[in-house]
Amino acid sequence: MSSQTIQQILDDIALSLVFFTRLPLPTFDFRGRTLAEAIWAAPVAGLVVAILGGVIYGLATICGLAASPAAALALAAMTLATGCLHEDGLSDVADGFGGGGTCEKKLEIMRDSRIGSYGAAALGLSLLVRWSALSEIGGPTHVLCALIAGHMASRALAGAFMHLLPPARADGLAANAGRVSARTAAAGAILGAAALFALGSGAAIVCAIFLLAILFFGFRSLCLRQISGHTGDTVGALQQFGEITVLLVASVFLS
Repeated sequence: MSSQTIQQILDDIALSLVFFTRLPLPTFDFRGRTLAEAIWAAPVAGLVVAILGGVIYGLATICGLAASPAAALALAAMTLATGCLHEDGLSDVADGFGGGGTCEKKLEIMRDSRIGSYGAAALGLSLLVRWSALSEIGGPTHVLCALIAGHMASRALAGAFMHLLPPARADGLAANAGRVSARTAAAGAILGAAALFALGSGAAIVCAIFLLAILFFGFRSLCLRQISGHTGDTVGALQQFGEITVLLVASVFLS
């Protein structure tokens, strides 16, 4: 592997960390790398967020907290680490898809910074399901494994999603990110699949892959029908759905 290739890998990881988290990071020179080129490294950002959540959960249990409040603190730490980036996408998609009558109206609602009843309900349910799933997982080690699998695998879907769907707008994040190549999408998917081994059980891995595939193609079809493509918000919503899916699987196999 050449020094230039290694530098590109490091640049992509740095770009993903800067874009997908709000962690205090130094200023990086990305040397012209784009989000579309770096999207394969999104699972690495997920790994960092998962480790943070797992550490907070472990510290909470060491201090004597029960699983439920420990899970709540872990979720709080992780949403702060990401700046609620993906939660924002979920709420915007729920409001747009639920409240808009036409493609144009849906996109207009999704761009509106105000949150509606559909978005509020989606956010509440997302937090509730993730919290309840984490609360059912047995012990800090298993929680860390579940978080690693969930956060990495859910972000690994982004590259393939952006590759297989056109941008729904001529401007905005999705259009400005550029075209994701099949190679970049595959690299991210491989990272996400590897992360599922943190679930331990072969049955859990197969179950997670099967459910994530159904989710991916189902949501892709929905986005094509609703807005004829993808936006940054739909990518964020997909991450939330993917994370929930893996955590639910973990709650069954790691409880």
